[in-house]
Formats: sequence, C-alpha cells, structure tokens
Amino acid sequence: MTRWTSDVTLRPATDTDAEQVASVLLASRKQFVAFAPMAHSDDEVRAWVANLLIPGGGVSVAVAGSSNEGIVGMMAVSHQDGVGWIDQLYLHPSWVGRGIGTRLLDLAKESLGRPIRLYTFQENAGARRFYERHGFRAIAFSDGATNEERCPDVLYEWTTPGSD
Repeated sequence: MTRWTSDVTLRPATDTDAEQVASVLLASRKQFVAFAPMAHSDDEVRAWVANLLIPGGGVSVAVAGSSNEGIVGMMAVSHQDGVGWIDQLYLHPSWVGRGIGTRLLDLAKESLGRPIRLYTFQENAGARRFYERHGFRAIAFSDGATNEERCPDVLYEWTTPGSD
C-alpha cells in the first residue's frame, strides 16, 4: 500500500469493492464521456465489474482516508503479447485534479513496465491532455468501428521513462 499526501491509499481491489468501483466508473463516464453512448446499462456494468473485472485481477482502487468517503478512483491493467495495458482508469468527478490519476498511472508504469498502451476517445480532450502530459504518445487513430461505443478513438503508448 502506498500512502499519499492527499490521504488517499492505493490498494488492490477486492470483491467487496465491486459496487463502489462500478459507481466510480459510471459517475466518471457520465460526467466526462457523456458524448459516448454507454453500450451497457448501469446494472450490466455493475454485474461486469463484480463478476468479471475484479475477479479477473489487475484492478487497483484509490481509497480516501475517511471511511465514509470510500473508493474515489480505480484502474484495471493487464498484459497481452508482451505489452502492458491500462484497460480502465476512472476517478470520481469530485476527486479529479488532486493527483490521484497521476499516482494510479505511476503504479501502472511501475508494475507493467514498457511498453504500456491504452485507448481513449478522440473527443476526450481532458484524458488526452492527461496522458500526453505523462509521456504517452498517440500512435494510432481509428473511426471507432472496433469499440462498443462506435466513437473515434486514439491508441496511446508509453515507452520512455523520464519523458513525463
């Protein structure tokens, strides 16, 4: 566990975190990615988090210091064919701008090694600025035909430590 100056702790997600993880993901999507239609209902997302995402491993949560604040961020990572992937990275909208996303990203860099890839929507300017500020570079753009939302996306890659 890492203790942060903002009194937020990072730890692996457990099965009991599923409801809060899903709530963070849904709140963030609705606030920051409203332009991309949700491909699944809230209940389907909650079931996916509880039955597949968290049990599959690789999920970390950011927990605020006070027990009544609970989980304020989440990240899911994986490896495929020698590449590390950030599959999900979401913060509760009221916790954005406090350095939590940076700390989650730093954890991914430490645990996954290089290269690391991720997708975000082309229209998600805030996320794109965030990843670019941390050394990720756009390597491919698509029309969104291969994602569930059918929204144009961009593939980012991080390969060089110290570039952020």
